[in-house]
Amino acid sequence: MPTLGTMSTLVADSDLSAAHFREISRTVYDIAGIQLREGKEGLVRARLAKRLRQLAIPTFDAYLDQVRADPRELAEMIDLLTTNKTSFFRESAHFDYLRDQLLPSLGAGPVRIWSAGCSSGEEPYTLAMVLRETWGADLGRRDVKVLATDISRRVLATAAAGVYPDALLEDVPAELRRRYWTRAETPGARGAAPGWRAADALRALVTFAPLNLMGAWPMRGPFQAIFCRNVMIYFDKATQQQLVSRYYDLLAPGGHLFVGHSESLSALSHRFAYVQPAVYRR
Repeated sequence: MPTLGTMSTLVADSDLSAAHFREISRTVYDIAGIQLREGKEGLVRARLAKRLRQLAIPTFDAYLDQVRADPRELAEMIDLLTTNKTSFFRESAHFDYLRDQLLPSLGAGPVRIWSAGCSSGEEPYTLAMVLRETWGADLGRRDVKVLATDISRRVLATAAAGVYPDALLEDVPAELRRRYWTRAETPGARGAAPGWRAADALRALVTFAPLNLMGAWPMRGPFQAIFCRNVMIYFDKATQQQLVSRYYDLLAPGGHLFVGHSESLSALSHRFAYVQPAVYRR
């Protein structure tokens, strides 16, 4: 068995063949709907080489044998190949619209918001802050929940922990940090570092759960808002079309779909009404 010291030479650039890449790309697409186009070979190699070293597996041939035989390793591979990039108050115009237009228009009934592809949790915690700032003491008399889902159990663990390093809270206004965050230490490769932990006031509003958008959806809705931002850019048009249709059916009449500013429904056939850039209404 090779030692860890020799693994880096065994998992060489040339070890990820075109056939390996095609199989990995096909598998990721079939399960998660994510397209790994030509040119992503370096990304796949970099993300999986570390995993091969962890498992002391010398070649991609041997690794793919294990992926085919072990559903847990298949899930791990999918997890490693998903892209998770987010931040607090990212594309802030959406949160302004939520605060100023959508929330004031809702009646006294249940309010459900879905953060689909929530990554490491910054988006749902931002939603929770906006809800608390908008409704204040009235929130305690309302039935309000944020559902936050992602295919990656790795990032969901970070989201559920609700602890972030200082740098990631820089986009959160100081007053909101004071109200909804407490000082905490974040683990790191070089030891603990200063950070922030989400207060119970935020945690109480958010439920985190694993979900593959290409699979069955156990929730019934209806949702007043669905945030699926900077997720569909990784899907092909047919997958986007299917997903947008499913979102429409799960929204309450007048409910809103928020997509990323780099995304658009203009190339798709859909039933939504355009509201403003990256915001659509059922």
